[in-house]
Amino acid sequence: MARKPVPEGRIAVQNRKARFDYSIEDSFEAGIVLTGSEVKSLRLGRANIVESYATEKGGELFLVNAHINEYKQAGHDNHDPKRARKLLLNRREIDRLAAAVARDGMTLVPLKIYFNNRGIAKLELGLAKGKRQFEKREATKQREWERQKARVMRDRG
Repeated sequence: MARKPVPEGRIAVQNRKARFDYSIEDSFEAGIVLTGSEVKSLRLGRANIVESYATEKGGELFLVNAHINEYKQAGHDNHDPKRARKLLLNRREIDRLAAAVARDGMTLVPLKIYFNNRGIAKLELGLAKGKRQFEKREATKQREWERQKARVMRDRG
């Protein structure tokens, strides 16, 4: 029996708070090393990446503090929900990201975990700089103004 086609870019989990708390300078697609029970749990959408970040250890990038719930049917072969997961990127990309984090005071924030058209789990990683409180308020005001402007234009016809 043939496998069902997987919809392209099916999002498993998304970090909506990241775009509010950080200004995203650049984004990268990274592979992520997962166990079987982690993949099954992600397919059910049982994960949280809001408080997670990526860090460099020994020339490799790791996703730290991402919570992927245990898969109930896995039994004793289950995974640790908070373990550090290795990210798969090219050497040049790893070096560039590590240098930006060290030099510019930036951070690596996961934006979303999704399954590509081949069914492989991928992580969208953002190179971000933290926003200050007044910048967040300004962004909220701007967003509300755009909404109000759109309403007025729609009502005028």
